[in-house]
Amino acid sequence: MTIRFVLLVNKQGQTRLAQYYEYLTIDERRALEGEIVRKCLARSENQCSFVEHRNYKIIYRRYASLFFLVGVDGEENELAILEFIHCVVETMDRYFGNVCELDIMFHLEKAHFMLEEMVMNGCIVETNKVNILTPIQLMDKSS
Repeated sequence: MTIRFVLLVNKQGQTRLAQYYEYLTIDERRALEGEIVRKCLARSENQCSFVEHRNYKIIYRRYASLFFLVGVDGEENELAILEFIHCVVETMDRYFGNVCELDIMFHLEKAHFMLEEMVMNGCIVETNKVNILTPIQLMDKSS
């Protein structure tokens, strides 16, 4: 599996979390995020959650006020990535208690830690919520 990036975006199109697994300059990232966010947010709920953009396949899902967007290679399995997005949301829900935009804004480093536990170099390496949250809970106890 090759995940190129993960974005969490609010309904107004503001990026709340961005994690890239390939090198892009800041300007390239800004342009890419703007194009993708406009394209995904303009779609209706009746349309499928898969969009092709440039050389990426974008899989997205809306949970409450947040859009979770994942950019992958063209040959990636869309349903597996939708399941990954759901796993990310369930993990964040377990930690934050019904994750919302403010949780991401005020605990950005924890959200990044969760993603880093789940994805390494664009490959999904962990989906067990207990294994993902244990290091974060240990950090909470020590501080």
